[in-house]
Amino acid sequence: MNLRERLIDPRSPDRRPRRAAYALPTLFTAANIFLGFYALLAIFQGAILMTQDPYAASLQFKFAAMAIGAAVFFDGLDGRIARMTNTTSEFGRELDSLADVITFGIAPAALAFVWGVYFVPLSQGKILEHLRNAGYFLSFMYLLCGAARLARFNIQTNPIPKNPGRPDRKYFVGLPIPAGAGMIASIVYAVDGAPLEWWVFSVAWLILTGLLAFLMVSTWRYPSFKDLALTRPLSPLTIILVAGLIYVISIFSQPMLLGMCAAYVGSGIVIRAGGIVRRRLRPSPPHAPEHQVG
Repeated sequence: MNLRERLIDPRSPDRRPRRAAYALPTLFTAANIFLGFYALLAIFQGAILMTQDPYAASLQFKFAAMAIGAAVFFDGLDGRIARMTNTTSEFGRELDSLADVITFGIAPAALAFVWGVYFVPLSQGKILEHLRNAGYFLSFMYLLCGAARLARFNIQTNPIPKNPGRPDRKYFVGLPIPAGAGMIASIVYAVDGAPLEWWVFSVAWLILTGLLAFLMVSTWRYPSFKDLALTRPLSPLTIILVAGLIYVISIFSQPMLLGMCAAYVGSGIVIRAGGIVRRRLRPSPPHAPEHQVG
């Protein structure tokens, strides 16, 4: 008897799951919301501590990035558990979207501005004024584009990406907001939370933030990995590879997580560019000869 059958209410005529089973994916969504709330508190605490103890402030920014990264893990679990236990519902879907706006929208946008722009020294004058205005705008655009992507995801049942891939594989249309948040968090985590203080790095950071905002509302194709079944038996080679990956991440967590996030964000760009190149190199069909009259 599998997990879905164990959770069936025997008194239900249509074999619906027990009421308590619906709380299981909701607990993971609640953990997602808590981690987003904690990340916001850590960002505020880091901003306050920056003038008193820069090292303690950097730790708070690092903790915020770690909380967002952990939330990405929980966000990937709640949907899978709901499907495994047959407890998917409109309430759970809407609650998950609201949680994503908080944890992967508001928290990363605040982290992007405070960590990447706010502590550039005031001695750089006019540049700082323009930089902060751009920081306000692009951080807000990240949040707005993330919310717009979630709204589009909720109302569309079968969105079609540009350059559609193989019909037997599932894809996201546009960059998922957890991946965008993971990209921001992985960079902050990779540098141990030390905020940017040179305007050149800050400009590059804002360009990345704007790029993530664009990718979220684009119709470019991103792998979804939803076709990976966790309940299927795994081969010994797969178990060894997964165990090795977990070990490497635990030892070299900062470069590995940064590389994985960058690879996923870049995959949509590579897929899109590859589709453009293939269409241009593909020979065009021969034109039918024109029929002249008279």
